[in-house]
Amino acid sequence: MSLRHASVLISLGLASLLSACDRLPGRPGEGERYVRPDSVLDVGTLFAANCSGCHGEPGRLGPARDLGDPLFLAMIGKSELRRVIAEGVPGTSMPAFAQREGGWLADRQIDALSAGMLARWGTPAAFQGVSLPPYSETAARKAGVAPGDVVRGRAVYASYCASCHGANGNEGREDSIVQGSYLALVSDQGLRSVVIAGRPELRSPSWRDHEGKPPLGLQQISDVTAWLVAQRRTIPGKPDPGGVVAGVPR
Repeated sequence: MSLRHASVLISLGLASLLSACDRLPGRPGEGERYVRPDSVLDVGTLFAANCSGCHGEPGRLGPARDLGDPLFLAMIGKSELRRVIAEGVPGTSMPAFAQREGGWLADRQIDALSAGMLARWGTPAAFQGVSLPPYSETAARKAGVAPGDVVRGRAVYASYCASCHGANGNEGREDSIVQGSYLALVSDQGLRSVVIAGRPELRSPSWRDHEGKPPLGLQQISDVTAWLVAQRRTIPGKPDPGGVVAGVPR
């Protein structure tokens, strides 16, 4: 056998041996191989692993608000949604997911999650021409809205909310909205979001869907939010965050 022929046979043998390595007993297949957690970018996978435990699947009831609500997504917008995912909401059960904040998601995963949620469940065309209220109290003030007032907020509550929740928030046909544990867990912004976007899965109307009444004005939204915040009481074992929010001491 010539040296050339021997070299060819050796090359073929090595190629055959190397190709067989992928079929060795016990070797994981392509779909079974380890994937770095920070390389996952599929929005469905990210949502299921990080969000659904509290927020439920879109359209289904979870402990926290439904993140598949198109009105909420239109109101919060991409940049604020991304910020909340990354930084969390201090003083509540919403954690920070960004690695720089002590979480476990890379920046590109937070980008994929926030953009993917809006793409999957947002319906921006449904809100074209609709003047959405400012998402936050800070944004409302920039728009010229005065700080929320508890006295005015009580009147707004009586007019728009008491028919379902009762005169004091806990004696109506719907669930109490002043229950101590609920108010201890929800942020001031969470209360404002409920006033604006409602909770469709709980039959709670948005700012513009109160039957037989005009939509809530921007000042009314801030005022009734301030009234709800003022109903919060110190819960044993929960640190008092202090400070002033919406013009009302916590």
